[in-house]
Amino acid sequence: MKPSRFEYVLPRSIEEAVAARVEHADTVVLSGGQSLVPTLNFRLSNPEAVIDLRLVPGLDDVRVEGEWIHVGGRTRQRDLELDDAVHAANPLIRETLHHVAHPVIRNRGTVGGSIAHADPSAELPCLLLCLDGEVVAHGPSGARTIDAQDLFEFILSTTLEPDEILTEVRFPVLPERTGWCFTEFARRHGDFALAGVAATLTLADDGTIAWGQLAACGVTTTPVRLVAVEDALLDDAADPSRFREIAALAADVVTVPDDESCSSAYRRDLLVGLVERALRTSWQRATERATARTSREVTS
Repeated sequence: MKPSRFEYVLPRSIEEAVAARVEHADTVVLSGGQSLVPTLNFRLSNPEAVIDLRLVPGLDDVRVEGEWIHVGGRTRQRDLELDDAVHAANPLIRETLHHVAHPVIRNRGTVGGSIAHADPSAELPCLLLCLDGEVVAHGPSGARTIDAQDLFEFILSTTLEPDEILTEVRFPVLPERTGWCFTEFARRHGDFALAGVAATLTLADDGTIAWGQLAACGVTTTPVRLVAVEDALLDDAADPSRFREIAALAADVVTVPDDESCSSAYRRDLLVGLVERALRTSWQRATERATARTSREVTS
């Protein structure tokens, strides 16, 4: 099939792009197009106007500044994946992007486009939520910042207003003594995951767990923080010997019903296994980073 008729708008500034959203009653924003173009072709989306952001300057800038990694909304996923400065600041980003579809998709797909699309099975929204990241949206009243925990509402639904455009995504730099992991399971590589987990684990100076952050995708109507698991990690007795027990607390977040891919019970078991794997991998990496730091301090 082919799209229904629409007006094609090619703004040269973010102000022009926002004005076009205000002018037309029903618009969609074209960034990478990897999700939008199929929905247009199958006429699942029938907008009055398509606003193409490719000539708007500054939307593909990437920089590490202080405690934040600033990523322009139109940044190609592959460019972010291969950015060595970003990898040094937060290796979980590259690891997560390895799981996004295939390189040919990541060559065109954009970071902001995936997050604004808000597919509950997608990896980047899960990553943003796990890291307590944030996005910047531009509207008629200017720019506003939205925390990840306030962004995702439902399947393919966010708190972005109809006249706003997502222009920047911000991920935090990983603290020292922090390990990370992104793991998922799909029926075939590149398919949307039946379940996926992003995790970070930070160790205190004495080697105990100081902080843990985990989020899951593919198990409910939005990416979801695994709060019960995070709370259990702060228990005084929490250590790798209890990771299986702690991971079991994640099962209750699964609300996806049985479907052609798997049963809800299978997805719960799968999520628990992925959480345990993410915890063990994060713990190992955090321990290695803490040991390396101690060695450097002794040497110096």
